[in-house]
Amino acid sequence: MNKVLIVFFTVFATAVFIVGDSAAQADKKITFDEIWVYLMKGEEQFFKPEYPITDIGYFSAEIDAFGNLVGIPQRAKIKNFAGRTHLVIAQVNNRALTHFAIDPKFPIRAKLIEDIIKAARDFDGLQIDFEVVPKEDRENFYSFLRSLKSRLGRKPLSVAIGARTKYVSDAYEYDKIAAIADRIIIMAYDEHWSSSAPGAVASLEWGSKVAIYALQNIEPSKLVMGLPFYGRAWASINPARAYKYSGILKLTQDKNISNIEFKDGLPFFRYQETVDVTVFFDNAETTMLRANLYYGSNIRNIAFWRLGQEEISVWNNFEIAKSSRPNTLTQNPEPPKTKKTQSPPKTNPKNKKAK
Repeated sequence: MNKVLIVFFTVFATAVFIVGDSAAQADKKITFDEIWVYLMKGEEQFFKPEYPITDIGYFSAEIDAFGNLVGIPQRAKIKNFAGRTHLVIAQVNNRALTHFAIDPKFPIRAKLIEDIIKAARDFDGLQIDFEVVPKEDRENFYSFLRSLKSRLGRKPLSVAIGARTKYVSDAYEYDKIAAIADRIIIMAYDEHWSSSAPGAVASLEWGSKVAIYALQNIEPSKLVMGLPFYGRAWASINPARAYKYSGILKLTQDKNISNIEFKDGLPFFRYQETVDVTVFFDNAETTMLRANLYYGSNIRNIAFWRLGQEEISVWNNFEIAKSSRPNTLTQNPEPPKTKKTQSPPKTNPKNKKAK
């Protein structure tokens, strides 16, 4: 007899608590100066020109095992977007590779910087998303960012860093990075993650604490608060794993398994397990409430992770400030040209017209 896995779902929408002016705006559109979204390469179909978006973080180019920049998105695949598109360089899970890529003692760094600057030529800006920088590499990381900034010219440099509610002595000191970059994207999500206890991806109470700490260390014009579009599920047990033989014997005893079958001469069995699954998620309404919370904290720039994960109606809740233009991030704009009074040309048969 084949036995099956029985799954029970418990689903939660993010609990929300809105106070003060935020509650008054819960049924209105919220106006932000900058509305960023992350767009995965290969998911360009989720972008719609009518969405109120000022900036796209195009995710992402990466660093391979040899320190080469690979997987650069093709900007031309994003159609009819009038805003700014930023090339995102991501290294999110390899501490050793991150160390070798940013430590100036190794030749990888200089070449990587050259490759990044070259790749950024086709974009309006550059974003660095290095999430596993060792504490010992903090100064190397800061100098790496300064080197990129000095080479970008007028193009903006943004840096994505994790959320926190208090000072942590590591490579992601908010004020140090804010002194270098033009924008700091705070990834205010994953309060609870796949291996933690079940809970909201970003509860409002936690998000408020993250915003308060960020504003204490980053000037508001540079701060971009990240919001999640995604949800997460947790199961009470996960029977999918490797077993020692002693573990197999114990499992057959615990589950009263007596029917051992064979396939190609090898033994196997099936059993039934009851699993409770808890799902936390956000919809258009709770996303609006979280955005209101940040707006009420005098935050005027937000970023969503990521396009294609949202309830589509969420875009009806936002608008871009009329004063915002695609070039607001451009640094050191050229001064306006003034007309010069031209003196009449001298009569000289040897004069030639300028080419």
